[in-house]
Order: sequence, then C-alpha cells, then structure tokens
Amino acid sequence: MSKAVVFESYGGPEVLRVVDQPVPRPGPGQVRVAVRAAGVQPADALLRSGRFAQWSPAMFPQRLGNEFAGVVDALGEGVTDWAVGDEVIGWVTPSAYAEHLLANHDEMVAKPAAVPWPEAGVLSASGQTAASVLTQLGVGPGDVVLIHAAAGGVGSYAVQLAAARGATVVGTASEHNHGYLRSLGAIPVAYGTGLASRVRAVVPRVDVALDGSGTLSALNASLELLGSTERIATIAYLPAAEEMGIRRLSTRRSQAQLTELASMMADGRLTVEIQARYPLAEAARAHHDIETRHVRGKVVLLP
Repeated sequence: MSKAVVFESYGGPEVLRVVDQPVPRPGPGQVRVAVRAAGVQPADALLRSGRFAQWSPAMFPQRLGNEFAGVVDALGEGVTDWAVGDEVIGWVTPSAYAEHLLANHDEMVAKPAAVPWPEAGVLSASGQTAASVLTQLGVGPGDVVLIHAAAGGVGSYAVQLAAARGATVVGTASEHNHGYLRSLGAIPVAYGTGLASRVRAVVPRVDVALDGSGTLSALNASLELLGSTERIATIAYLPAAEEMGIRRLSTRRSQAQLTELASMMADGRLTVEIQARYPLAEAARAHHDIETRHVRGKVVLLP
C-alpha cells in the first residue's frame, strides 16, 4: 500500500487526511515515482476549499499537489527515456501529496545532484509559473518590473528570473521580508496604502507589473503607476481584475523550461527559501500556513 493525502468534502485544512491506497501501476507512457518532496501551493488550498470548483471540481476522494521530486521506481509500456532509479523533478494533475504518483514520461526532467530534495520538490510549478508569466509579459533588459507578493513562492522565483533577464525589480512585501528580497535582487517596498508613492520614490517609472497577492489595492497601484493595463497581469483568482481589463495569466510548462530552471538552481543562479517542511500527516498544518501566514518562499511536504 501507499500513503496519500486526500479530502472527501470541501472545507478547511482539517478535511485533509492520510489514507492507504494501492500502489499505482503505470500505464502506457507513464512513470511511477516514489515521491521525496511535494510543493504546497495556494492553488491546492483553492481546490480543497471548493473555491476552485467551478473550474476544476474535485473527484472525491480527491488528492492534491502538482509539483514533485522523486525517484523513478516503475515504467509503463513504451517508456524508454527513463530508467528505474532516475532522480526526477516534474509536474502532475493533483496527486503529489503521496508516497507514490504516476506522471507522464514527458512531464518531468532529471534532477541535478546539486539540488536538494526539498528545493527540487517546490520548483516545477511555482518556478515555471514565474518563468512563463514573465515571458508572456515580455520582460527583458531595461524593464522596471513591479512584483506584488514578491517574497512568496512564485514571487521569489519571479524576482530572480526578471533580474536575470536584465530588468530592475521592485518587490512588495511586509517589512520583515525586505532583507530576503534584497538578497534575491529586488528593491523592497512595503505594501498597503500609499504603495504607488513608495514605488515612485525608488524608481523613475514602472514598465511591467505582476500581481501574486490577489488584492485589489495591488491592481489599483499597478494601474496608477503604469497608466495602462497592457503590461499588467495577475496570477491570482480575482474577479475585479477582469472588470478592470487586467489579464489573468497562468503557467505554461515544458521540459525545456524546467530543465533550464533546474540548471539555474544547481549552479546557484536560482534559489528559494523553504519556510516549513512537514510530513504527509501534517498536510493540514501546511495548508494552514499558506492560507493564514505571509509565507516566505515555499512550504514542502516530505513523504
């Protein structure tokens, strides 16, 4: 048997529980992975709470988690690009909070030996969201980029990736995270009332704004600073954004992109703080963290 975190009704973190399930068998084109680390994301909490139901209804008992790192331990028919024992980083439909999962063979990449398991497990979703959204916004050399919730999971990666593209980055965060943002390459500013004025005090203009906070105040400040919605986007589920004409962008994942991110992490060009590490049995605590605290970096489950 294999342990997995599931929920059987929508609700708060307390609905999560660990159950024993049969060890899955990989089908054609699939790989079974023994999970070593699985990232915890705000999207997981949206699915669990039911706030995501109109887009992606749960199929009870529903599993969670779509970014992982682990070791290949079985191959499905036709899989020739992986071998049992390979260490991998990948993404899946919600199922990663578990001891074992099934992944498509082309939705994972080799884990560099230099990348520790916890950091590997929190890269494939948040890292690719940051990379692909910056690409969609056309961020490049000379841009001044404002990133809201810059100390969070996606924000931490976005700050570093934007800076690596030659942009100047301003990041919003609570003051206790300002040192962390400086270490990532951002100019920190406090969020809240008067944000636009504080941004103007540190940079002459803003060319691009990326919201990860899901707050109306962040969108209003972005619009005030840019004067146009053309290069403003949010990754949060915020109905007001659509009413304002602000795009909601989502991740575009690929092996090539994830390989590059893993390489950057291996040689120290990309990093992320792991704020908390929990076993599967404490998945509810992990969800409580991401819903009630200003998480710095990422939270990870270690089966």
